[in-house]
Amino acid sequence: MQYKIPVQIENEDPILLWLSLRQLTIVMIWFWIWYSIFKSLSPLGTEIAAIPSITIAIIWIFIAIFKYSEMTFIQFILNFIRHKVNLENRKWVKWIDSYSLIDIWFVSNIENKLDNKIDFKEKIEKMKEIEDKLNKI
Repeated sequence: MQYKIPVQIENEDPILLWLSLRQLTIVMIWFWIWYSIFKSLSPLGTEIAAIPSITIAIIWIFIAIFKYSEMTFIQFILNFIRHKVNLENRKWVKWIDSYSLIDIWFVSNIENKLDNKIDFKEKIEKMKEIEDKLNKI
């Protein structure tokens, strides 16, 4: 029996309104922190307690909803930091990847990758030698 596999399996499905499970979790955790701050500062006055509480709420709603090129906020910030740290190390050469999927935090020098070319003449000679040996058997 054949089953259809969804193409976009890693996309997050909205559960409530436009929020996914991850976004709902972030909003609920930070709502609890916001409410705790608001309740602890409420003896000083509701207006004074509202200023830091609303600021925290706006920041974390932005973080929960943020999406740029299919990247969440944390992925975006980590990629931005990696870009700024490795800015002078990155060189673009057509058809050459600047990093492998394993080396996400370290961008290797492109000259080192170009030096690791395969010598096809040597490989062809070895294959001919092996073929000759097989023919002799």
